[in-house]
Amino acid sequence: MVAGYVAGLADFVRSGIIFGSAEIRLQNSYQEVNMYAVIKTGGKQYRVASGEKIKVEQIAADVGQEIVIDQVLAVGNGAELKVGTPLVSGATVKATVVAHGKHDKVHIFKMRRRKHYQKRQGHRQQFTELQIGVIAA
Repeated sequence: MVAGYVAGLADFVRSGIIFGSAEIRLQNSYQEVNMYAVIKTGGKQYRVASGEKIKVEQIAADVGQEIVIDQVLAVGNGAELKVGTPLVSGATVKATVVAHGKHDKVHIFKMRRRKHYQKRQGHRQQFTELQIGVIAA
């Protein structure tokens, strides 16, 4: 019986988990170093990388049209980071308009207890979906 317990404990140790201890071995994973940028559009900031799809506030552009975002706040490439004051000079992000649409409905409900007051409202915000292309720093 004890031999079976010790063999089971050896399996735990080999797998990286030691019974009764907080040690857990982590696998080393290699992550590809990609260029990314922090852009500002529609009053919000987004961290984007090449190939990503993001939903931003509605932009007046046709589907399939390529737009250039020149309000770039920061550009990173691995450990290297350029931060603008407030914008990085000469940095641009090219994106293609994929679609336009509306987000899910936001329900607003106001009530004052014991006052016979209830108010219901709803709102669907419009968005533009962008496919991020080239980040030029």
